[in-house]
Amino acid sequence: MTDHTARLDHVVLWVRDPVAAADFYAEAVGLEPVRLAEFSAGAAPFPSVRVNDETIIDLMPSEMARRMTMLPGAADSSGHPVNHVCLSLPAGDFDALRSRLEERSVPLTDFSHDSFGARGPARRSFYFRDPDGNVFEARHYD
Repeated sequence: MTDHTARLDHVVLWVRDPVAAADFYAEAVGLEPVRLAEFSAGAAPFPSVRVNDETIIDLMPSEMARRMTMLPGAADSSGHPVNHVCLSLPAGDFDALRSRLEERSVPLTDFSHDSFGARGPARRSFYFRDPDGNVFEARHYD
């Protein structure tokens, strides 16, 4: 039986240094790099990091913006980040993420409680920025 449920496949973030960004997401956020060796060898146009079995975040070099010709104005999206990307984690992983970010002196917001999301009110959440200024929210529901 085929599952026809819509899913989020990937988000593309503009980054200055894809290798440094992949390192941040691996070490501070705990996401596994994808195609990093291939990117470093010049065999892939950008690396990614895996959020889960079905979702990745692409780390697009900002100098590639001029090649974004699939839609009129697409090249102008470089430097215009999304408001934020939210990662939903189990409580233990949520706490571990916050600890890793604190160890790296990444500025964090205070906790929010019961903020609405895809699965209803989240028990706790907080925000942080990656080295390129992209804003992330981390939350857990349990």
